[in-house]
Amino acid sequence: MLWSLLKIILFVAVVAALTLGAGYVMESHGGIQITAGGYEFNLGPLQSVIAVIVLVIALYVVFKLVSLLIALLKFINGDDTALSRYFDRNRERKGYHALAEGMLALSSGEGKLAMAKAQKADRYLHRPALTNLLTAQAAEMTGDTRKAEEVYKKLIANDETRFVGIRGMMKLKLAKGDTDTALKLAERAFALKPKHAEIQDTLLQLQAQKHDWRGARQTLSAKLKHGSLPRDVYRRRDAVLALSEAKDIFAEDKPIEAREAAIASAKGSPDLIPGACMAARSYIAKGEPKKAVRVLKKTWSVEPHPDLAAAFAEIAPDETPVERMKRFRALTSLRVNHRETRLLKAELALAAEDFPEARRALGDLVETEPDARVLTIMAAIARGEGAGEAEVRGWLAKALVAPRGPQWVCDSCNHIHAEWVPICENCGGFDTLSWKTPPQSDAVPPGAEMLPLIVGAIDDKADEKSAAEAAAEAPEILTPNPPSDAGAAAATAPATEVEDAEEVTGERPKEEAK
Repeated sequence: MLWSLLKIILFVAVVAALTLGAGYVMESHGGIQITAGGYEFNLGPLQSVIAVIVLVIALYVVFKLVSLLIALLKFINGDDTALSRYFDRNRERKGYHALAEGMLALSSGEGKLAMAKAQKADRYLHRPALTNLLTAQAAEMTGDTRKAEEVYKKLIANDETRFVGIRGMMKLKLAKGDTDTALKLAERAFALKPKHAEIQDTLLQLQAQKHDWRGARQTLSAKLKHGSLPRDVYRRRDAVLALSEAKDIFAEDKPIEAREAAIASAKGSPDLIPGACMAARSYIAKGEPKKAVRVLKKTWSVEPHPDLAAAFAEIAPDETPVERMKRFRALTSLRVNHRETRLLKAELALAAEDFPEARRALGDLVETEPDARVLTIMAAIARGEGAGEAEVRGWLAKALVAPRGPQWVCDSCNHIHAEWVPICENCGGFDTLSWKTPPQSDAVPPGAEMLPLIVGAIDDKADEKSAAEAAAEAPEILTPNPPSDAGAAAATAPATEVEDAEEVTGERPKEEAK
């Protein structure tokens, strides 16, 4: 705004100065006297100004004629392009000026203007390597994908611009959702420029989406080789790819290869929980339980997780709950203050019917982290210690509306997954899942507002129930002498979360608490 005002003021000042100068010349007396070759010329003031203008134009014409004469002499002396350069010089100046204006228009978001300037530049320059790229990008900006594809195909046909054309076409195919063609184009672009970081990432993502784990590992190795990936990140992602490859191999009934791939993933990244679980099960299948214990302990020391405890239980599936408590000390002695370790000790004590020990293991988690799993374990402890029906159902009512606790959550989009996967089901991110508590919603589950009334009604009738009826409705986990398989599940899996209000209203749960 200020610059426009300054330009207007400057224009008015120039016009005023010219007007004043013209008036001064018209009113002045005298002029210019020129004597040459015996002739004398007397020019008035206005004639003098006109003569100066004519002289400047004449000098410009003479300069151009001299330049043309020099080019002609060079052409006569054998320079075949001298005359063409002379005539093309002005065209190039106009062409590059139009090209610069087109690039500025493209950067400012004016797609149609950029296309017009690109066509003008092409008309003057005849250099498609420059103007086609500008045209294609301008066509993309305006949404003319057909035009963009035509231009990118021209760029692909030229050796100098082939990579640019392939990259542009790949982006168009990705925008359309044609990942098969985009993968082929990414492979061609990677073959031309293996050091290009953007092409590496795109190819790796597409290969992972297509479950081409072997090709993805090769691309990952190329990223490490060319210095675009830190070694620690490489090890983690290579372990993820190895684990994914192992899962696919296992689905194809090739257990030996799957075991080797799983073991490789566990060695590559000890914090990869699914890899450690699969490697441990591979060692168990091979009859090497000590190696399975070593793998699970190493991963537990990095990140305790219920799946690790479940795999640890599979090492000796027929042991009693008391024997299991002793054997699990190899895990519970690691990261003793970690939440998962405390919950595991509480569940082991529940399976062995040592309810005071379960309460001690749970500690202050009821106050600090009261999620559904913690509250359900607390309800089982209260039942085992002989608490009243109202207290037990009160814990279950709290568990019904409590947060679910840690889950597999995508770091990019916060999408929750039932189990670990290498690629997020929502945003397609690679290796973005973390075991953490998801962001909580303010929404209240249906029927939650009725829970105080339900629990209150149960409290009024609690005295009318006999001890035998209360024991009959207790979860199976608290019954004497539980079967070995139930004890194993209780020792390793999270306590069953309350998912139905029937567990609160007095009816027997559909699924027995583990």
